[in-house]
Amino acid sequence: MTHVAHGDMVTLALLRGVLNTFVIFLARVVGTAIDGAIGGQRDDRVGGGMFYFLTVIILQVVFAVLATVIVMAFSPHREYRADAGGAQRAGRNSMIAALHALERTEPAALPGQFQAFGMAGLRTHGLLRRLFMSHPPLEARIAALQRLNVA
Repeated sequence: MTHVAHGDMVTLALLRGVLNTFVIFLARVVGTAIDGAIGGQRDDRVGGGMFYFLTVIILQVVFAVLATVIVMAFSPHREYRADAGGAQRAGRNSMIAALHALERTEPAALPGQFQAFGMAGLRTHGLLRRLFMSHPPLEARIAALQRLNVA
């Protein structure tokens, strides 16, 4: 409920949209610069060549990964704020109990062809893992709620 009250989904969609616009724009600008530096400036050339298109595709992938890291860096703030809002509405102990209940749940086993998409069993302390986490670890969220000055 607090995510909705704070407009987190709208904010996230707008942030992602702006970042995606920059990804496309920067990939084309950098792709043009690289293509011009390698291919040289020719008067008879119209548009980019095959090298330009490959460069832009690679840059879009790289910039999209960097944009995802930026979005995921914003995410823990949203989660802590939503937890604090939930604690104000339902009580701090109720929120802590709910997060403890999430800790106790066993993730359902995924069918063989989908196991690669599951997040269960991954370490939560690895740097690469933390860069792409949409939610902070439950133990960090519980600790933040325990420090919160709410009944």
